[in-house]
Amino acid sequence: MDPVNQELAQYSDLFMLIAALIYTAAFIVFAVDMVRSSATIRRLEVELAEEAQEELARARRGSLVGAGGGSAEGAVSEGAVSGRSVPEGAGDAEADAPVAAEAEDLVDEDMAYLGTRRPFANVAVALTILAAGSHAFAVVARGVAAGRVPWANMYEFLTTGALIVAVVYLLTLIRKDLRFLGTFAIGLVVVMMTAATMGFPTPVAHVQPALQSPWLAVHVTLAVLAMGLFTLTFAMNILQLVQHRRELKVAAGDLRGTGGWQFMRMVPSSTSLENWAYRMNAVGFVLWTLGPLITGAIWAEEAWGRYWGWDVKEVWSFVIWVVYAGYLHARATRGWTGNRAAWLSIIGFACIIFNYSVVNVYFPGLHSYAGLPE
Repeated sequence: MDPVNQELAQYSDLFMLIAALIYTAAFIVFAVDMVRSSATIRRLEVELAEEAQEELARARRGSLVGAGGGSAEGAVSEGAVSGRSVPEGAGDAEADAPVAAEAEDLVDEDMAYLGTRRPFANVAVALTILAAGSHAFAVVARGVAAGRVPWANMYEFLTTGALIVAVVYLLTLIRKDLRFLGTFAIGLVVVMMTAATMGFPTPVAHVQPALQSPWLAVHVTLAVLAMGLFTLTFAMNILQLVQHRRELKVAAGDLRGTGGWQFMRMVPSSTSLENWAYRMNAVGFVLWTLGPLITGAIWAEEAWGRYWGWDVKEVWSFVIWVVYAGYLHARATRGWTGNRAAWLSIIGFACIIFNYSVVNVYFPGLHSYAGLPE
């Protein structure tokens, strides 16, 4: 077995650190964009409300000055200028109605780009691309330095998983406007990178004999891809819950929704978020079925002479599969939509976090490959 290329391993660590710093900068810029977007929406609402009040006042003045049919002509002419009718005696509800309508037009339900100028979000996306490039080099360099696929311990699994989340997010941006998800998606990437660096620091080394198999690449690659999709759907489900709460407030007459969360008016409806999370969870579920379960069982038979042994990691991989299977079944056949579906998906992601953080570290078993010192 060839020795580890220590020089290349050092470059991998360096570029991993650079990627983490750039991701952090991208996260901050995404957060600034979210704050500025909220301020922009509030300013737009004030301007629209002032416009509506001025139109209403002009219409009333026209009705007082005119006589007979003249008042009707004044009201009609003012309505024609604005493109909508303004009946005499309309109150604050009519004045506020354009505000809600305009706010809803800030986003497309299909998450398509509407041409909204968001320079800070665009800078954040550019930083994310730069970080992903550095990150990809670090992951590949680590694999080349060790002469194997770079996901044989928790450090490598988390850093590769973070790369998958970032790449999937960037690829989705080509077709869908998910800039609103940037703060949450890249925030999760930063958390994963921090957890890998601080919680599971592992020098580049060769793997145990049980892991020296071609199945390592297939098994763990599918698991990492599935976890990347589940991470994005987790962020979308959290936003869905917040958006649903705002929509209830709007339906109850609070046209300004969640107050300080004006940014949510640039986020698609809770129904749209749920639909897209469901589609991505379906793909993630297929990958999870093929990865930890099917190829994992084949690899277990090759390494240990049995397909299933009720090892604690195997059990929790099956628990995750059951939760997401229940989520897909309940939503498709039992009408579990809205918050109930979101919470079930969030529970599935919580099981993933428990599996890869608590089980890997504190539960001894055949799958104890966290990479931590004994």
